[in-house]
Amino acid sequence: MIFCPFFQEMSINCSLWQENSLSVKRFIFAKFSEVPGECFLLFTLILLMFLVSLTGNALIALAILTSPALHTPMYFFLANLSLLEIGYTCSVIPKILQSLVSEARGISREGCATQMFFFIFFGITECCLLAGMAFDRYIAICSPLHYATRMSREVCAHLAIISWGMGCIVGLGQTNFIFSLDFCGPCEIDHFFCDLPPVLALACGDTSQNETAIFVVVVLCISSPFVLIISSYVRILAAVLVMPSPEGRHKALSTCSSHLLVVTLFYGSGSITYLRPKSSHLPGMDKLLALFYTAVTSMLNPIIYSLRNKEVKAALRKTLGLKKVLAING
Repeated sequence: MIFCPFFQEMSINCSLWQENSLSVKRFIFAKFSEVPGECFLLFTLILLMFLVSLTGNALIALAILTSPALHTPMYFFLANLSLLEIGYTCSVIPKILQSLVSEARGISREGCATQMFFFIFFGITECCLLAGMAFDRYIAICSPLHYATRMSREVCAHLAIISWGMGCIVGLGQTNFIFSLDFCGPCEIDHFFCDLPPVLALACGDTSQNETAIFVVVVLCISSPFVLIISSYVRILAAVLVMPSPEGRHKALSTCSSHLLVVTLFYGSGSITYLRPKSSHLPGMDKLLALFYTAVTSMLNPIIYSLRNKEVKAALRKTLGLKKVLAING
């Protein structure tokens, strides 16, 4: 993994500690590369992915909001996911871009805690939302006669509130628990944003309780939704295989394929990062995986949903056509 030439002396930055205190008050992100050309190339690629992600997710959320035909549980969750992806990328990518083109690689302790909170908040919320979307597809395919009652507006709203609330609670708890520790140096985070493992590695003293807390969160808020998603799709597949109509099987699979692909991308990269043994972690690989699930998956999600869903494509064409008409009339 390549890592942009900035400060010449780490000691200058690491001296940004409060006098008469051993606790680090400012952190510095690892360099992306010593070669300026590589930094510029990486900046361009990440910026393009960031813009595509923002534009695509915003358009999908707008299309769902303005199209009455898409006011269904499945698209309600998709709109939430699109808004979540905007926040997820905005919590990490701007600071990465700044580090690539300027000498401002540093971040205050408070800024690092804020970034970590939003990263955890949006990440956990996405795990729960993806589980809610899988449950919606399970009810739609396996219990179609009860779909209207089991997936009413109230139920969908409650599932969304629980997802966002769970992300907020876990984000606040983990961030407060980690930043209640002292950081005695070194002050360089071996990453390009304030992720949990690299920040925790800089803490003084015993961090076993924090590592246990992270493991519990991974099991309850990441692995458990994933198990729910897999079990839902196993039952969906079993129901689809016994459908007598080929058209029915194709329609059922087409409504699930986009969601399943998004789940695979998100959980695949995230699981490799957080569920691997600590001894097998490689900094370069961790950075590459983090870039994948913060920038690449957020960019691919709107592309996947728009390309594989006729209703979303029709709503996007209508939304873009309406915007063109308004621009011409204006």
